[in-house]
Amino acid sequence: MEGNAMKKFSLLLIAAILGSALTIGTFKLIETDNSKSLKIEHISETPVVGAAYTVNQNGEVVPLQFTDVAKKVMPAVVNIKSTQLYRVNNREYQDPFRHFFDDDIFKHFFGPDFRFESPQPQQRGPQARVGTGSGVIINSDGYIVTNNHVIHNADDIEVTLDDNRVFKAKVIGTDPSTDLALIQIKEKDLPYVSLVNSDEVQVGEWVLAIGNPFNLNSTVTAGIVSAKGRNINILQDQSAIESFIQTDAAINPGNSGGALVNLKGGLVGINTAIASPTGAYAGYGFAVPANIVSKVVEDLLKYGMVQRGYLGLMIRDVDGNLAKEKGLKVTEGVYVDSIAAKSAAGDVGVKENDVITHVNNIEVETSAKLLEAIGRHHPGDEVMLKVNRDGKVKEFNVTLRNQEGKTNFSEKGSEDMLEILGVELEEIGKGLSRKLDIEGGLKITKLTIGKLSRHTAVKEGFIITKVDGQSVKTIEKLIEILESKEGGVMIEGVYEDYPGSYYYAFGL
Repeated sequence: MEGNAMKKFSLLLIAAILGSALTIGTFKLIETDNSKSLKIEHISETPVVGAAYTVNQNGEVVPLQFTDVAKKVMPAVVNIKSTQLYRVNNREYQDPFRHFFDDDIFKHFFGPDFRFESPQPQQRGPQARVGTGSGVIINSDGYIVTNNHVIHNADDIEVTLDDNRVFKAKVIGTDPSTDLALIQIKEKDLPYVSLVNSDEVQVGEWVLAIGNPFNLNSTVTAGIVSAKGRNINILQDQSAIESFIQTDAAINPGNSGGALVNLKGGLVGINTAIASPTGAYAGYGFAVPANIVSKVVEDLLKYGMVQRGYLGLMIRDVDGNLAKEKGLKVTEGVYVDSIAAKSAAGDVGVKENDVITHVNNIEVETSAKLLEAIGRHHPGDEVMLKVNRDGKVKEFNVTLRNQEGKTNFSEKGSEDMLEILGVELEEIGKGLSRKLDIEGGLKITKLTIGKLSRHTAVKEGFIITKVDGQSVKTIEKLIEILESKEGGVMIEGVYEDYPGSYYYAFGL
């Protein structure tokens, strides 16, 4: 045995020496004979093309590769540049030298009434704030899904395709409650990504994140699905639905709105957020599931806004401590804390202290999963709730309602237009109308971030009397005029304490 081992070792040693000699000889040839043209050969295929292996549908063990899916999806992921224009007013200017002239030493020389008046700078023109993100083409006619925060309040949206073509985009609709937005570019026959059923995505499944982090276009990272139904309390909306797919594929600023896909190239979710103490990738990213994306896109195209059903319940997650405190018979599910007025679930028999465990036979272990399951439905849809009450299972058929407690669809109301303008308005009374010698108008009681604050110098207290020459006395009339407008808009009005009329122009 010892002789055989020595023999094998000698053969390996000889082979290694010969291999080294051949390698050295080749490099010597390249170094010493510069007069001859050299043929450099490349190995077209190596024995190992992947570090991991999987089993295909035929039961064959094959190397795990991401190249095919990356080639398939990258052309459908775009770079989005959104530009906000805003005006800097004189009142926002702070004189950096003012404090020098308020010093007592100047009052000593020039008297106690001394006051330095620094010259006011001229009003600066519109300033630009530029942000970037990603988007996913989901239709050959140029429909693109991205995050709402990528294009929120943008005055100009520019989309760059993977082949460097550039287009202007228009907003089809937004849904702050899921941080999704749908935009469109004017182009046909575009590559696109199909959505998959995100309910079938499994924890531990391989996924790729494709986007434009730090403006590094068409970046692909790989990871697995780390968890599902995550709620990280990042969306600042009253009706927020957070049931994120968590992944350890690297996601960074600029990935927002990009694609999370499976190894077949199907869209699993839209990358939205990261969990990080530094603002850059620190281990986990979060994506809106494709089933929520599908519902939002469908509603925006069909109704212009998301039509979402509600149960009318205040809820929280069940855990071991809550189960012990309330004497519950289960440690997973959604606890009914209280029941709202006009509650769809309450009216059919759901009670406080119930634990909801299933929606249409889909298990809901957390509030996030329940909100996701209900959020896919419209007002008027019927869902079956399975409830654990004192250890007994009960079932309730609930007809969902809108936020107003009705089963009909909501209409796109004035709140949307007023949010775009960034104002709160009130109709002025007859007394003030007579005092100002006007027929009526709408007083701006509060200015928020919107078209008026970013593009005009209008102040709170301004009374709108006309829009593009048409008199406005009611909020409904203002909305009616603006909803039929595209492009430039001129508003006319007065201030209660200033003489004359004032005019402000902005674009819709």
